[in-house]
Amino acid sequence: LQDLLSRGTAKTFNAVTVDSDTSTSDTLLMFATGTAARRGAPDITDAGDARLGAFRRALGKVLKSLALQVVRDGEGARKQVEVTVTGAKSARSAKRIALSIANSPLVKTAVAGEDANWGRVVMAVGKAGEPADRDLLSIWFGDIRLAHQGERDAGYSEEATSAYMKRDEIRIRADIGIGRGKATVWTCDLTKEYVAINGDYRS
Repeated sequence: LQDLLSRGTAKTFNAVTVDSDTSTSDTLLMFATGTAARRGAPDITDAGDARLGAFRRALGKVLKSLALQVVRDGEGARKQVEVTVTGAKSARSAKRIALSIANSPLVKTAVAGEDANWGRVVMAVGKAGEPADRDLLSIWFGDIRLAHQGERDAGYSEEATSAYMKRDEIRIRADIGIGRGKATVWTCDLTKEYVAINGDYRS
């Protein structure tokens, strides 16, 4: 179970962020009741066992659902944001870049203000400290490509982009253009309510 949980967590709970901070109380537990064994089911000792296929898929769905609930329940959150990075040097590099975008206060406040500010995404890619080339970078908000090879996309539509940014769920994709690494993380926007909630109470 621990192996299955660790694998599932890597792409769910360890791929979400509200403000980049963590809590000393953050805990994820999964228990086995032993009911199947008492009914005579054979032991499964290898997480790669083919008989676990359906369980592994179901577990992945549950973990993703719970992880996204953490994002949607972020203080003052109004929008859920999915950040996908493709074309990075490696999967590790892609995840570091994706988290840099997802944790950027400037990106998150732009989303809160319904502004598809792709320049802030470029900034977040650059500050990740991972291999990247501005002149190869392409950026999408939803299915709308705002930037291509480091420049504003020739077919960019302000009207279409503004309409897209009013949605409750926003997708941002950055293609680094130098490799095959990819990763997806989730976050939320950063609103005035976040500041009020975290600034007004005393522990």
